[in-house]
Amino acid sequence: MSDTTTLYQHGTLALLVPGLLDGTLTMQELLAHGDTGIGTGEGLDGELIILNGTPYQIDSQGHVNLVSADFTLPFANSHFADYGALMTVENATRADLQQQIMAETHSANTFFSLKITGTFTQMRTRAVQKSGRPYQSLAKTAEKQSVFSRDTVTGTLLSYYSPQLFDGAAVGGFHSHFLSQDHDFGGHILDFATVDGEVSWQQFDSLEQHLPTQNQAYMTHDFAQDDILGAIHQAEN
Repeated sequence: MSDTTTLYQHGTLALLVPGLLDGTLTMQELLAHGDTGIGTGEGLDGELIILNGTPYQIDSQGHVNLVSADFTLPFANSHFADYGALMTVENATRADLQQQIMAETHSANTFFSLKITGTFTQMRTRAVQKSGRPYQSLAKTAEKQSVFSRDTVTGTLLSYYSPQLFDGAAVGGFHSHFLSQDHDFGGHILDFATVDGEVSWQQFDSLEQHLPTQNQAYMTHDFAQDDILGAIHQAEN
């Protein structure tokens, strides 16, 4: 039986800041730790979302691609889905939605995942263009992002909430990706205006943090010189 109370994380958001963008885990390895997740590919190659065991990549052209088993990632989250119904929302703004979720779950100090299926208005997403070695910093690489928008779109929002205590290893607060029902639109969510839909959630009591100890660039980097939180908040929000 799969463990549904553990969130698996490969890499940290902090390692992306100085440009440690080597793919250090395969999709096949990631899927051994969950059937649901988000991440990015080597060189920040697009935005990934895994739903029902199927991994999708939204690339910088806006295409939604199925991901091969040997696709590599510098950073990803995954878990085995066991969501429970939380609430139904109508015409909820993003800010109101997040406030309601925190009030209902009382879970600001632990990790949890959200899955929202419904119809969103003024949805804006992004995906970054893949870069090659020598890699630039997260801030520089993220400048080569494409932004996509839909006035109205139906689909699935998948989000991981991390406590502020873990800001840097992850991004404190919500980190959300999207895939449309028709599999023709998605990416890292920048913003949306409103949502009508069903909100489900899954809480974790354990974080399994996996580090790329076989990657020399990571093992020898001095993070003391990096503005980790500043760069993460600029790139992720």
